[in-house]
Amino acid sequence: MPELPPEKSNKKEENLWRQIGRYSNLAFVLPAAIVAGLVIGHLLDRWLKTSWITLAGLFVGCIAGFAELIRGIIQSSKDS
Repeated sequence: MPELPPEKSNKKEENLWRQIGRYSNLAFVLPAAIVAGLVIGHLLDRWLKTSWITLAGLFVGCIAGFAELIRGIIQSSKDS
């Protein structure tokens, strides 16, 4: 099998690393958004002396995480 010219090989390797970065970002977005919503809700609960904002923060974090995940998947499919 003939070797690829250096510029094509380098471009293919760059594309591979770009895909790895994009998909690893998608893997961390959802858990990070959920944890951020949970922590912010818990801190607001402690500050305001309530008990329901943690659940609301968890819910908002889930929605934000899924929205970002869907946005990333759509962007990824457009680039492919």
